[in-house]
Amino acid sequence: MALALPEVELSAENQAYFAKCQEKLGFVPYVLLAYAHDDAKLTAFAAFYNDLMLGPSGLSKLEREMIAVAVSSVNRCYYCLTAHGAAVRQLSGDPVLGELMAMNYRAAALSPRHRSMLDFAVKLSETPYLVEEGDREALRAAGFGERDIWDIGAVASFFNMSNRMASAVDMRPNAEYHGQKR
Repeated sequence: MALALPEVELSAENQAYFAKCQEKLGFVPYVLLAYAHDDAKLTAFAAFYNDLMLGPSGLSKLEREMIAVAVSSVNRCYYCLTAHGAAVRQLSGDPVLGELMAMNYRAAALSPRHRSMLDFAVKLSETPYLVEEGDREALRAAGFGERDIWDIGAVASFFNMSNRMASAVDMRPNAEYHGQKR
């Protein structure tokens, strides 16, 4: 990244988290290393990310990753498009879907459920002041419950924040993401 922030001594929990990333992924994602200058911020970021993306939800992991890619496409976030595009490829088993969604999710052959979910996430990203009850009603009509709507909003909001931080510090994706599940 563009900022030269010194790493601090990480807590035992964050050291274990990095070791788990190394074991499971073969690398520590640069987004986590970017937060390694502040143990408390790293803890908060990782906890929120893991809850939103891996915790219990009516949204599947693929659906949450699809939201990440659609929002990151709006924001032109190179880091997240690369990392979460790889996750969409992996979770969907479709190497084209992650690439297509990064360019234009509207061009993908999506179910009405997924189209309405991504339309909402993108509207929340581009024009949040225009979101109204009709938008939530469209999600309900597509089969989403109240908690699901909350989760769609939470994931979209998190990635808007994360995209902006990645842009602010010129965060670049790990090279490993580029070749995953192609």
